[in-house]
Amino acid sequence: MAGHVVPHFHNSAGVQSISIGARKFMCVGALPPYDHPHVFLDMGSDDEIICPYCSTLYKFDGHLHGTESIPPDSLYDTPVAA
Repeated sequence: MAGHVVPHFHNSAGVQSISIGARKFMCVGALPPYDHPHVFLDMGSDDEIICPYCSTLYKFDGHLHGTESIPPDSLYDTPVAA
């Protein structure tokens, strides 16, 4: 499990919903410095979940890879510590 990375998604564009290829992920809200606390969300067997901070609706799409999203620029690349 050490090699597994949880994808982070943001909604800086302010869209109503984001389709993603992962059921477990982090929502950061908008991009820093306007982000909210980075919250881990787990859809379980459901296909949708709403972020409790920013109210973004995330929808699981099995045709997308784990880090892919629609809109395509919603993946947040977390900075690597030096």
